[in-house]
Amino acid sequence: MKLQDFLGKEEKWAFDAIAEDIDLARQIQILLIGLGLLEPPADGKFGPVTVIALKKFQELTKTEENGFLGAVTAKKLIETKIDDLPKPPLKLGNDIASKIVKYMLSKDYQVFTNPKEYNIVYVEGVNADWNLNNDTPNEFNDRRIVIEVVNGVPKILDHWEATTEPGKHYTYNPMNPKGAARIQFGQYKAWAVGTHGTAEPHEALVQVGDITVCRDFNKDFKRTGDKLDTGNNFYVNQHYGFDFPRNDIRLASAGCLVGRTRQGHKEFMAIIKQDRRYVANRKYTFYTSVIPGDDLLKTFPK
Repeated sequence: MKLQDFLGKEEKWAFDAIAEDIDLARQIQILLIGLGLLEPPADGKFGPVTVIALKKFQELTKTEENGFLGAVTAKKLIETKIDDLPKPPLKLGNDIASKIVKYMLSKDYQVFTNPKEYNIVYVEGVNADWNLNNDTPNEFNDRRIVIEVVNGVPKILDHWEATTEPGKHYTYNPMNPKGAARIQFGQYKAWAVGTHGTAEPHEALVQVGDITVCRDFNKDFKRTGDKLDTGNNFYVNQHYGFDFPRNDIRLASAGCLVGRTRQGHKEFMAIIKQDRRYVANRKYTFYTSVIPGDDLLKTFPK
């Protein structure tokens, strides 16, 4: 079955019927992906995440076909372009959440604006009061942040001490002969809920997709001049830092994105596991953005 087969007919397919037609499901997914309502891939599996996206499309385009696929939805799916979809305006101010969102938009990063869809962001070299620090090596002097956009307004749900960089131990004793991994600034869709560690296993976001890291071969704790290395098997996870002191990363990071405390990390995981995409699909792959605090505040000053 194809969407074209619904046109001018009284066909009404429930969502479970679509799920049994892989070709139809894939066609719908391709169109929803093109409209920015669904994330790739188009795998032909018409599960809860695709259902949410289709319902959102029907709501935005006012098909009045709730809970089923009919001729109206089929026609609109075929004909609608991304610029045709109504977009609730973002209401951005001068608060830090708005500045982070503005910065992300300036870099063409994904910003999720639907309810219960969270934006995970690490800002390097800033304190809890959002002032810059010296970004001294081997310290938990970065911030791990979760932002939700509520009625167009970005809100920080919570934020914690963190590091986006490897500590002294693994910089001087790298696990990879190319040098310690320092994640390249950017946005990556690369983490899923899993378990980190063997000595003290705990729930974390584990790397499942490609990221790019800078290899600190010269051990100068800087990205400048480092060779870039891209892959999905670096084990750059988002875990906790064992309550180590703020000024000593110790063995907590060989290049991972690490929240300093156990309790703060548990709070982080509890929030992101409420993301509706994860609730719908426990294998959901999360986006995460890593941005430099100095460039953020230079671009959007106080």
